[in-house]
Amino acid sequence: MKSTFLYLVRHGAIINVNGKRYIGQIEAPLSERGVEQAWALRNWLEPVDFSRAFCSDITRSQRTAKIVIGQRDIPLQVSAELREISLGDWEGVSFHDIASRFPKEYEARGKDLENWRPPGGESFGDCRKRVLPFLRRMLADSQGNVLLVGHAGINRLILCEALGIPVKNLMNIGQDYGCVNLIEYSDSRVRLHLQNYAPLGTRPVAQASSIADARKAAH
Repeated sequence: MKSTFLYLVRHGAIINVNGKRYIGQIEAPLSERGVEQAWALRNWLEPVDFSRAFCSDITRSQRTAKIVIGQRDIPLQVSAELREISLGDWEGVSFHDIASRFPKEYEARGKDLENWRPPGGESFGDCRKRVLPFLRRMLADSQGNVLLVGHAGINRLILCEALGIPVKNLMNIGQDYGCVNLIEYSDSRVRLHLQNYAPLGTRPVAQASSIADARKAAH
């Protein structure tokens, strides 16, 4: 029985802005720290022989993926279906401003992340409808080790699906900048072997000292 191992990565940290803001599909370049995190991922993932590599068409995802791939002779497949959730008119606006100007809408989104949409944007349910079909097609055509450099929201949706967690609870899943998750897909099961491990960055929920440690559980 063959398995596909998905190395699900979040891009590195973005250039700092004042206060927390809604960053979805707008461009937000990697910061110096973000580039360091991408290189830490590259070094940690160096032993892995990837058969395929994917990322979104947003620059921070592409740059992280290119650093991680390094000298590997595999094409990077860029897809708009892997973009972060669209936040519409809220893109780039601070949490504080939205909460102050639109308190009812701010509260409504917090209560129903799966279905509530900001003006001109997506709900996480909408986002799920474009991400999961892409994931299924990708897995159907893949074997071995696959790299996917996504975003916090995209990764959480993939992890929710793998673990059977309702979308309404997706914010309970940590996805730090520059982290990697390892999911095994086979005909009989889906298993999460590593979650939110950041070779360089904040302390993740699950730790592993090496690729070998992360993969032992798969055998």
